[in-house]
Amino acid sequence: MTVDSDDPGSVVDRILNAVERGDGAAVRACYAADAKIWHNFDEVEQTVDENIAMLEALVGVLTKRKYTLRERFDLPDGTGQHHYLDGVLPDGSKYHLPACMLFKIADGRITRIDEYFDSAHFAPLLAFLPES
Repeated sequence: MTVDSDDPGSVVDRILNAVERGDGAAVRACYAADAKIWHNFDEVEQTVDENIAMLEALVGVLTKRKYTLRERFDLPDGTGQHHYLDGVLPDGSKYHLPACMLFKIADGRITRIDEYFDSAHFAPLLAFLPES
C-alpha cells in the first residue's frame, strides 16, 4: 500500500508496523510535516521530531514489540483504536501497555494523535528510558 492511501486503518497499520520494526524513517513517512502527538500522561503536544526521538528511545529499550488490536472504530476525520503494546524490557521482564489512540488523518498522513493510557502501566518502561 502506498503512503498516500486514504484508508485510515491502513495508515495506522503502517505506522504501528513501523514502530514494531523500529523503523523511524517509515514512522516519519506516516506523519504530515506539522503533525502533533499528545499523550495524556504529560499533556504535552509533541512535534514529529520529538515523537521520533521518543520512539527511538523506546525501540532502544523495548524489544520484541508487538501491537495487538482489540478494537478499531471510525471517527469523522480518522480512526480510533484500543490496543495492547507488548514487548520485553532490558531486564528480561515482559511489558504490557493497554492504550487507546485517536488518529486524525488527511491525505493519507497522520495529522494528530491523541494517546491515552494509565501512567502506572508506563512506569516499568519509563524506568529504562534515558532522561531527557
